[in-house]
Amino acid sequence: MRNTDRIWDLVDVKRADFEQLADRIWEIPEIAYTEYGSAAEHTAMLKRQGFQVRENVADIPTAVVGEAGEGGPVIAILGEYDALPGLSQVAGITEPKPVVQGGNGHGCGHNLLGSAALLAATAVKDYLAERGIEGRVRYYGCPAEEGGAAKGFMVRAGAFSDVDIAISWHPASFTHVDRARSLANTRIDFTFAGRASHAAAAPHLGRSALDAVELTSVGVNYLREHMPADARIHYAMLDGGGIAPNVVQASAKVRYAVRGRDLPGMRKLLARVVKVAEGAALMTETTLQTRIVSAVSNLLGNEPLEQAMHDHFERLGPVPFDDADRDFARRIQATLSAEDVASDFLRVGIPLDPEMALYDSVVDRDVEGEPMIGSTDVGDVSWTVPTVQARVATHAIGTPGHSWQVTAQGKAPAAHKGMVHAAKVMAGTAVDCLRTPALIEAARAEHAARLARSPYRCPIPDDVQPPIQPRPAAPSAA
Repeated sequence: MRNTDRIWDLVDVKRADFEQLADRIWEIPEIAYTEYGSAAEHTAMLKRQGFQVRENVADIPTAVVGEAGEGGPVIAILGEYDALPGLSQVAGITEPKPVVQGGNGHGCGHNLLGSAALLAATAVKDYLAERGIEGRVRYYGCPAEEGGAAKGFMVRAGAFSDVDIAISWHPASFTHVDRARSLANTRIDFTFAGRASHAAAAPHLGRSALDAVELTSVGVNYLREHMPADARIHYAMLDGGGIAPNVVQASAKVRYAVRGRDLPGMRKLLARVVKVAEGAALMTETTLQTRIVSAVSNLLGNEPLEQAMHDHFERLGPVPFDDADRDFARRIQATLSAEDVASDFLRVGIPLDPEMALYDSVVDRDVEGEPMIGSTDVGDVSWTVPTVQARVATHAIGTPGHSWQVTAQGKAPAAHKGMVHAAKVMAGTAVDCLRTPALIEAARAEHAARLARSPYRCPIPDDVQPPIQPRPAAPSAA
């Protein structure tokens, strides 16, 4: 029996426990730095499976690491379990219906992501023990990927300093090795302070912080014509200064997300956005405070690891969906636009097939699609450790990320099949690294060559700390 066959068997032996874990995490959707219940579930599973557990990693209460094995190289498998605000949705139906109005929901599939990663790490642990192989597998339970940059803080704290290889995945519409394309990203708050006055009787005495926010928006919109085509800038109003239109607003606060193809490009664009905000403060005679909330690096690819992972996809084949899975996916697709579906095919680089509801193949490595224009804190890990990621089909083609449709599919049989498939690919890639020292050396050599051309500098300023949220109070006894 080949090594890959055995590691896949070890995944299958425990798949039911981890499918149930994924469903439990789906039931308690928690957003960045509030994932106390989800972290507790992962910690309990780590202990149940015999890992040595370290909690409060990098002084983040919802970050946990479990390790197994002795000596040899350290293979990290990265998991996530944070949800998104406003995406509460009843599972298994094809119309928007929140479980809790305005509540959180797993609209990016992180309930699956963390559970599959922990399943893969467990299978590798069992494989090492069974074969008596030297080496260590380490599961990283990482919170706050959605805008919180927890992995960046963990990198900065040295949590990955002794790791040889890092492996991760993400739920998707198509199955393939991730192409390691993402945008560096900084989230920055602009807080303007002015002077209140009666908006009718004495408007000349006021200095409007809200005007400063709006002028910042105008300035940034003019900047869009003069920035790289693959850069992105978004914003959200955090404080509009109040609800009374007859008062000149003395304070207002806006958050900007500034994204660029790489760290140097992102930093240059960020500096220009800051100048726009400074100009708005000058025009309105308000004062400005800036505060970086979080930041992440672009992904750094690794060809040797990507080829090794692709080989596993080729041997394992596509996710084994059945007709019932495809029927549910078609009903989800009926809630989407034709443009949603077409853009998914375009993004991955394969011809449009309007009859295809679930992807039943593996995308070739030489197929080029539209680059991903998102951001992930896996990027900072990839600059620190040779890193590879999988994308595995868990939902209907065309499903937009961060949507109620993702949440609705998060407990479906197709989602479970995809997460188990991802666990097998990650576990197989980890075993390849543990059994083939030359693979680790090749990955390290390429990683070092890339860093020699562009050294890593953490994008999170030293004085910025993770915005830890308090643990919810326990319910009082009746």
